[in-house]
Amino acid sequence: MRLLFTSLGSFGHTFPLVPLAVAARDAGHDVVFATSEDFLPQLTKAGLETAAAGLAIKDAFGQVFASSGRSGPRRPPGEVPPEVLRPIVAKVFGELMPKRFVADLLPLFSRFRPDLVVSEAGNSGGAFAAIKAGIPVVAHGFGRVSSDDPMVTRIRDAIREHGASLGIPVGEDLAFGGPFIDICPESVQDPGFLARTKRVPLRPVGWSEPGELPAGVLDRTRPLVYLTLGTAMGHAGVLSSAIAGLSGLDADVLVATGPTVDPAALGEVPANVRLEAWVPQSELLPHVDLVVHHGGSGTTLGAFGAGLPQLLLPQGADQFTNADAVSAAGVGSRLLAHEVTADAVATKARHLLTDTSVRDAARTLAAEVAAMPSPPEVAAQLPTLV
Repeated sequence: MRLLFTSLGSFGHTFPLVPLAVAARDAGHDVVFATSEDFLPQLTKAGLETAAAGLAIKDAFGQVFASSGRSGPRRPPGEVPPEVLRPIVAKVFGELMPKRFVADLLPLFSRFRPDLVVSEAGNSGGAFAAIKAGIPVVAHGFGRVSSDDPMVTRIRDAIREHGASLGIPVGEDLAFGGPFIDICPESVQDPGFLARTKRVPLRPVGWSEPGELPAGVLDRTRPLVYLTLGTAMGHAGVLSSAIAGLSGLDADVLVATGPTVDPAALGEVPANVRLEAWVPQSELLPHVDLVVHHGGSGTTLGAFGAGLPQLLLPQGADQFTNADAVSAAGVGSRLLAHEVTADAVATKARHLLTDTSVRDAARTLAAEVAAMPSPPEVAAQLPTLV
C-alpha cells in the first residue's frame, strides 16, 4: 500500500506522526512523509522517505505579520491581546498554509499516487488536497482536541471558509467525516469530540531526534525535575522565575531552553540546575520525577505515558485547555502568567513531588495509555480505512 503522511512544519505537529509512519514502513508499506523542508532532516533520521511541502509555521507567521505591517509579536502569545492575535492565527492556519499545502501536494500526488493520505489534524491543506485528488484521507491528531477554545473556533471558521472556496464542505470537526487517529487517552479527551468523531485510538509514543541523555540523569541520588517551555513559545522571564523556584527544592533541575531562548539570557544558575539547549525528551521522561512545562501536546502526552505529575505554565495555543485537562484529571496543576512566581512554582512543585494521590492518578493514566493500540497495531488497520 502506498501511504503519504503530511503535517504542518513544527515539532509539535510533525513528530506525533512519526511512530505510525515508521510502523507502516516496517510493515512493508511504501511511505512518504511530506512537510516543510526544514523538518525533512529529522524525518530522514527516522529512516523515512521525504518530500517538501508547505512551509514551517514560524515562516507562515512571519509572512502574515509582514503583510499586516507588523514585525511579529514581542511578547509571549499568552500576553498578546486576543483581538490582535486571533485574526493573524486564523489567517495562518485557515488560509495561508492550507493554500500552500494544496499547491505543493497535488503535484506530489500525481507522482507518488498514494492509496491513502494520513493528514495531521492541524494540516487542513493535506485533507483538502487529498479530497480534490479523489484520494481517501484520515486525520491524525497531535494531542487533545480543544472544542471550546475561542482561538480554535476562529481557526475552524477560517478553514470552513477556505474549504467552501474549494467546494469542500467542512463539518464540526477536521476529520471531514472520515476516521480520526487519536493519540489522546479517552479519559482526558474532549467529550464533544468523542461523541462526533470516528475515532481510531493510537498510543502516544514519543519520538525525538536521537541523542545522548545529559550527564547525571542516570546516576542521580535525588528527584529530577524537568523544566521546558517547548520549541515555539519559550520565554526567558518565565523560565527564570521557574528556575528560581525549583532550585530551592531538594532536587536536581534539568532545563531544556529550546531554540527560542538564549541560555545566556538566564544568567548564572544554582548548582543543582543544568541548562541544555535540547534534550531527547522521549528518552528522558522515564527518568524524571516531575515535569514543569508549557502544556504543549507532546510534553503533556509524554508525561501521561510516563506516569508523571505535571505543573503547567501555559503560554498560548492549546496549552491552556491542556492545563485544564491535566488539573481535572488530578495528575497535575497549573500557574497562569500572572501567577508564575518563584514562590508559587516552588510551592506547587513541592506538593506535586510528595502528594501520593497525584502520583496514583498519574500511574492510572499511564496504564490507560499503555493499553491503547500500538503503532504497529494501528498500521495494520490502515488498509481497512481506505
